[in-house]
Amino acid sequence: MFNRVAITGLGAITPAGNTISENWQNIVAGKSGIDFIKKFDTENFPIKVAGEVDVDVKDFIEGKDVKHFDPFIQYALIATQEAILDAGVQNFKDVGVIIGSGQGGISNIEKEHAKLISGRLRRVTPFFIPSSVIGMAAGVVSSKFGFRGPNYGVSSACATSAHAIMDACKMIAVGEVDTVVTGGAEATITPLSLAGFSRLNALNTETENPSQTSRPFDLQRNGFVMGEGAGIVVLENMASAIKRGARIYGEIAGFGATSDASHLTAPSPDGRGQSQAMQKALDMAGVDSAQINYINAHGTSTPLNDKIETLAIKNVFAENAKRVSISSTKSMTGHLLGAAGVVELIYSIQAIKNSLIPPTINLKNPDPDCDLNYTANVFESKNIEYALSNSFGFGGTNASLLLKKVA
Repeated sequence: MFNRVAITGLGAITPAGNTISENWQNIVAGKSGIDFIKKFDTENFPIKVAGEVDVDVKDFIEGKDVKHFDPFIQYALIATQEAILDAGVQNFKDVGVIIGSGQGGISNIEKEHAKLISGRLRRVTPFFIPSSVIGMAAGVVSSKFGFRGPNYGVSSACATSAHAIMDACKMIAVGEVDTVVTGGAEATITPLSLAGFSRLNALNTETENPSQTSRPFDLQRNGFVMGEGAGIVVLENMASAIKRGARIYGEIAGFGATSDASHLTAPSPDGRGQSQAMQKALDMAGVDSAQINYINAHGTSTPLNDKIETLAIKNVFAENAKRVSISSTKSMTGHLLGAAGVVELIYSIQAIKNSLIPPTINLKNPDPDCDLNYTANVFESKNIEYALSNSFGFGGTNASLLLKKVA
């Protein structure tokens, strides 16, 4: 018999806010965190907008950590502080840590490489490797908070933090540890990263009205908007959480992971991998599609993804597809890449807790191929017993997490 998995702590820093409460308030209000890029000069770039985090990290973490660690690690630390305080974590000794990132310390890599090619080898910081490696977010968190369970990083493109959460669930289910701090962090709004995604023709190229550039499922969508930040959740053995009197936000009752085995960057045209991931999550939880009340869609605002995710939902939900409430919160945050899965799980569990479906903003001209209920522009009040959160990534990787309300 496997242990059930409870969600007992939440932490997030995103373009929508620097705390859980700020995030949820702005998401429900349909307030976009997307604006013109301020981190560097974009004069020579076709891309002008992104979802940047607006924070002075020195207000949250020690000065030496600001100096030594890439922003993706800093964001992970900030979100972890909030999550463990929220959960009231007491047994630090046997806590596991699994934190992923899609690109790791790319900002630091760019900065230190510039020193090298300018002939300043000895100016390259000795913290270069520890500040850049994807697994160091988990390592730094473990060290800072004294968590002595397993710690490692995960990287699977845009499904990264959803896969990190799955690994954490498996650890708890088999009794390896009772508690895992898990999620993802990303800080990829840099010149090289922007150039790379731009060359893939993946990004939105509009240069006016930044808050309206991310519009999932809309006929005029033309690419995703890059975002940054971190989300962390504290997961616990349900029995242990109940025993210590923890506040329980909800339960992770099922999950599914699959591969399209189709294309390097594009989803399979028939949506088979995405459909299979959702179906696996339903089967694990022992839930029928008719019982799902809400889907937080991957919904990137790219022409292919939104169309194919819609098809995948229809494949799984059949006659229930038009009944279920769906939204893409990326319309407000942009795409947080490796941190997207956990941030959207946090929004999903808040939706369950508050009986509110977040909106998909900027949905004014629905694509005829995207004809489901995407909760256009304004939130919806609705009792939610079960929710799915989808995360799909380059390499054809798919992940779906199924959340259950706990009375």
